[in-house]
Amino acid sequence: MIADTPKPPARIVHLVDDDESMLTALSRLLTAAGHEVRSFPSAEAFLSRDDPSARGCVVVDLRMHGMDGLQLQSRLAASTNPMPLIVLTAHGDVSASVHAMKAGAEDFLTKPVKPEDLLGAVERALVRDAEAAEQRRTREDLHQRFQSLTPREREILQRIIDGKLNKEIAAELGSAERTIKAHRGSIMAKLRANSPAELGWIARDAGWLGT
Repeated sequence: MIADTPKPPARIVHLVDDDESMLTALSRLLTAAGHEVRSFPSAEAFLSRDDPSARGCVVVDLRMHGMDGLQLQSRLAASTNPMPLIVLTAHGDVSASVHAMKAGAEDFLTKPVKPEDLLGAVERALVRDAEAAEQRRTREDLHQRFQSLTPREREILQRIIDGKLNKEIAAELGSAERTIKAHRGSIMAKLRANSPAELGWIARDAGWLGT
């Protein structure tokens, strides 16, 4: 029996606004467009949600009682799941808009927001979230590969990346050349690389500094 292919995690649009009527209107619009939506009456409620690892994006009002949209943006950016954020405001606050965009907001829209503008921003944010999630998975995979290296293999890897030959590495480390060759083969297998150049690319992508 063939096992079922796991479903990809749902991409959820998280709405955060202390205006109940606005939450309802935006939820209906996004649901009608085919999105899964979860609504929260405050930033605090959003931060205490049941599934903080759920992927997607956040649509948040700039000015709310308690924590405002920019404060939520800061908290979200520092979290383990920094979803893209779209800021809404009825105030047309230019300085806040600049601040939000510099801090990485996907978009800054003025209420009453045009449906096509919001839907477009949400689609871009969801694509951005999917790309970021894939990058995080790749980094984690690379980290696990490097964790599998022994201390000796890490020493040798650094020298391979520096362009040194087996005999040069053997002389530096006081080892036999055939031993270095065996270590090199193990390193290539563990890191799934086919050449010294590819080892260098993998090391850079993983942020490995030879420590």
